[in-house]
Amino acid sequence: MISEKSIASLKNFDLIIFGANGDLAYRKIFPALYHRLEEGQVKPKSRIAAMLRNTKNNQEYLSTLTKSLRKQIKGIDEKILATLIGKVDVISALTINGKYADLESWLKKSPNKVRVYYLATPSSVFGQIAKDLQDTSLITDESRIVLEKPLGKDGASSALINNSILKYFDEKQIYRIDHYLGKETVQNLMVLRFANYIFENLWNANHIENVQITAAEKLGIEKRGEYYDNYGALLDMVQNHLLQLLCLIAMEPPSVLTASQVRVEKLKVLNALEKFNEDSITTRTSKGQYSRGEKNGKIMPSYLEDVGTYSSETETYVAIKTYINNWRWKGVPFYIRTGKRMTEKFSEIVITFKDVPHNIFPEKKLMVPNKLIIRLQPKEKIEFIQMVKVPGPGGYRYKPLSMKMDYLESFTGKFPEAYERLLMDVVRGNQTLFMSNKELKASWEWIASITENWKSSSIKNNLYNAGTDGPGDSILESNHNWHKTSNK
Repeated sequence: MISEKSIASLKNFDLIIFGANGDLAYRKIFPALYHRLEEGQVKPKSRIAAMLRNTKNNQEYLSTLTKSLRKQIKGIDEKILATLIGKVDVISALTINGKYADLESWLKKSPNKVRVYYLATPSSVFGQIAKDLQDTSLITDESRIVLEKPLGKDGASSALINNSILKYFDEKQIYRIDHYLGKETVQNLMVLRFANYIFENLWNANHIENVQITAAEKLGIEKRGEYYDNYGALLDMVQNHLLQLLCLIAMEPPSVLTASQVRVEKLKVLNALEKFNEDSITTRTSKGQYSRGEKNGKIMPSYLEDVGTYSSETETYVAIKTYINNWRWKGVPFYIRTGKRMTEKFSEIVITFKDVPHNIFPEKKLMVPNKLIIRLQPKEKIEFIQMVKVPGPGGYRYKPLSMKMDYLESFTGKFPEAYERLLMDVVRGNQTLFMSNKELKASWEWIASITENWKSSSIKNNLYNAGTDGPGDSILESNHNWHKTSNK
């Protein structure tokens, strides 16, 4: 349940959604608003502007939005739905002499509120939208701007996009959204580490053998072919989502839990990441592309068939071994893996602790090291694997046993989706879960050490059958294996 204090900290706001008739708005933004309204977090005087280039069929748009919400939300409350739709005004996204005349009139009806400009549009128009807002004098001290990825394809294009926004908005007003950071279990990383002495005391190279971060998908590229073929697994997942997870795992404790302090510590991690060279790129990275596969008697097409470009060299799988060169993590391998058309859909973090130094038990059977498993999806949970004695006589027979903390079983009530939390953080002005420009720049510098060396060393994709766990990796150290997971 949402606390009264949390609700009281929110203000009435005007949310202006550019690209309001896009997939993101229908699937994520409006459902998030419905659930926050249901919890009482959308204040009565809050309004929503759906910015559309064609405003001739406003009622048709609202009807489509209503049907979409009914389809997505089980057991929808028609009163809450009606209240939400009643807050939506369709506004023209077209400018007249470089100004948003209709939006200006709409905002004048309710001044002095938090203004959230949500850019659910291609990043190529971010700068122009920001300029037009400035030219219309619509940027106030209480304005925030939300930017959806992708924010460029490399450091240069990313800087171009961000600089085009920074001309008109201060850094403290910019919210670069990453939905992974809004997930409940990702949030719990901070509490798990910094509110539990037993873990934080062991959270270093003296006790941890390796760290694995995996984001696997069963599906292929679906309807994202044009986008995905221009980016691939490295830029689509690693550069933002998985690097941010790595930062939360590896960062030092901030002195206080504020956005500025957390961002400082995350930036230190990114700057300490060991960059790749011509030697390490071949031994510590692997990339692949899915080919045809079969599962349950059904043929799954190859990536080339899915994208319809038979010369494409875009990777759909990438695995990386990297190191963080600082006092806490020196020598500990961090493994990052992501791929399309794999066996199961799951995202998880696995912390593997070092082996016991000496086995005192007569059987001398292999001992499984302790593991802390943080499952982000599909079923959020935390597991701790430990060795236990098997009940009964016959000596000290032992086996690994998993202690589980299942979020769904441990807490009652609905879990907020990532976009729900992130939207409300924007309204509050809390940037803790959003990337700073310095973080973005540092992440691109590290990614460039991969892409540039892939190119100069002519690293090719390894093919793997759709429906399998990827092409197999030589990046793992001899005594390390990918953690075998199951959604059951």
